[in-house]
Amino acid sequence: MSGLSLLAGPHPRLGMESASDHLARLGPLPQGGAELIDMLDRSGLRGRGGAAFPVGTKWRSVAGRARGRAVILVNGAEGEPLSHKDRLLMESRPHLVLDGAALAAASVGAGEIVLYVALEHRAAIAALEHALAERTGDERRRTRLVSAPARYVSGEESAAVHFVNDGVALPTTTPPRPFERGVHGRPTLVQNIESLAHVAMIARRGDAWFRALGGSPRAPGTALITVSGAVAAPAVIEVAQGASIAEVVGAAGGLSRPSRAVLLGGYFGGWVAAAEAWDLTVDDDSLSTRGHALGCGVLGILPAQRCGVVETARIVTYLADQSARQCGPCVFGLRAIAEGVNRIAAGTSATEDLDRLRRWTGQLPGRGACRHPDGAAGFARSALTVFEEEFWSHHAHRRCSLALAQAA
Repeated sequence: MSGLSLLAGPHPRLGMESASDHLARLGPLPQGGAELIDMLDRSGLRGRGGAAFPVGTKWRSVAGRARGRAVILVNGAEGEPLSHKDRLLMESRPHLVLDGAALAAASVGAGEIVLYVALEHRAAIAALEHALAERTGDERRRTRLVSAPARYVSGEESAAVHFVNDGVALPTTTPPRPFERGVHGRPTLVQNIESLAHVAMIARRGDAWFRALGGSPRAPGTALITVSGAVAAPAVIEVAQGASIAEVVGAAGGLSRPSRAVLLGGYFGGWVAAAEAWDLTVDDDSLSTRGHALGCGVLGILPAQRCGVVETARIVTYLADQSARQCGPCVFGLRAIAEGVNRIAAGTSATEDLDRLRRWTGQLPGRGACRHPDGAAGFARSALTVFEEEFWSHHAHRRCSLALAQAA
């Protein structure tokens, strides 16, 4: 895991890098433009916000419509409770983030940059404000910082645009997508913090350099992973794409306690049995073939003595509470799933609860006004598979299988 590009190792916390230190470390910023978009295509960089969409393709879709009118919306909402990578970059490498935003503006034809950062990320806001004060007058004039509400859905790209336009951080019906009509009705590039930081490095060092950092031609570059739970040293760690989850856990000091499940991708991701997880690789294509996704780059290691049903009930309840409450699948569907999981966890389930959960988690995706119910239902569905024994024990015997095993 040597030769990495953004952080160069595990960092629970770093100090803020000044403009002079940033320039001394990396040198001046090259020019953006069509050539940089081509370079991003060749690099294979995909968005690090969760969707893993090719960055070059996304930029080109805005550039083709912009005619100098585009807006760059830097998405630093990071509403996922288990993710800290974007905060770490904003707090410690703010100039790298601003470099990426400036390159995006030059490449797609944007005259305005909006830094969209959750209000609760106060240290990140302070670092960006300080870094902006160190930039040139023209860049400061065209850049503004907007504090986003601290809600899970606030980071969804249409919700971010909606808040900047109207002060309401709720997803909107699409089409049009932001790249067609976003902030002020203009073509808007919504790009994640980590993605822009990678862009700033690729612009300086080239696409071949970035690809060489990865573990294979199919897994170029690096990714920031937030590792938490049953590890010796929870941290944000930069790893080569293609590294195994066992290697990532090893870089976080290894397991501190035995584990039987891993939460991969955060609350919009899914549970994976530990026996399967260790050999999985940090690689979007490889994970997809196994039915998994890296999402926003989260690895939550569940200790073996913690009940997966109880943990799932807590997370599903959170997701139901954090919904946009704009459609039936969120208002009624997620609430029904959360109530069902909580009854099973408490040993008070009705006869039909387990069958209903299996049915509802399969029916809900694709029916909502946004993707929130899809992610929540997918998470719950993964729990029903990985913790099948625990769910049955809670439901049929009114006792946790962990308690039964300990009693035996």
